[in-house]
Amino acid sequence: MSGPFIPRQLVLDLDHSVSFAREDFLSGPSNVAALTLIDRWPDWPDRIVALVGPEGAGKSHLAAIWADDSGARVLSAKLLSVTDVPATLATGALVVEDLEGEDLDEHALFHLMNLAREESAFVLLTSRSTVANLPTTICDLASRLRALPSMMVKPPDDTLLRSLLIKLAADRQLVLDESVVNYVVNRIDRSFAAARTAIQTLDDEAMRQHRPITRALAVELFRTP
Repeated sequence: MSGPFIPRQLVLDLDHSVSFAREDFLSGPSNVAALTLIDRWPDWPDRIVALVGPEGAGKSHLAAIWADDSGARVLSAKLLSVTDVPATLATGALVVEDLEGEDLDEHALFHLMNLAREESAFVLLTSRSTVANLPTTICDLASRLRALPSMMVKPPDDTLLRSLLIKLAADRQLVLDESVVNYVVNRIDRSFAAARTAIQTLDDEAMRQHRPITRALAVELFRTP
């Protein structure tokens, strides 16, 4: 006969704010070149440039820093349309996020790049894939994308990953012991996305079990076989 039912503690999906301010950007060898490019504006090698890197690598944070400096509008690539292109360039600067999406309107992007050059506007593109290799059916668009200056945002090294874990924890009003940080760093993928998932996992499980976040808890959650 089974024992008494013990209800599982539910964890509320709270909205933890993430700051995209310049002072909250964590710089390291993996992203310093991209940050330097953003800080150099308007002294760019071209009026249209691309930031390329894996999901959660900090591209949106860099784009937000530049948008704040330049007055750029920020638009998802899947929302680009030919008729709206002139309006998107109204401020003379535009961020187009997630260029590799399947719903991209190639004609709209081609029109945008041409009009931006005609009006001397600045455009910052972000993509997980190298823009030169994006599959396109418009030959002239493919040629323009291949010619764009691109800056790679690489996965973080251990030092940056440690700093990121501490910052993400602080965003949730958590303080991590150094032993927790070191243990987690050695057992997650070298990516910003993995760091965010790790902190969320630690926070959720600590709340569920009504336990502090300790190395023992980290071992339970991230022990490798």
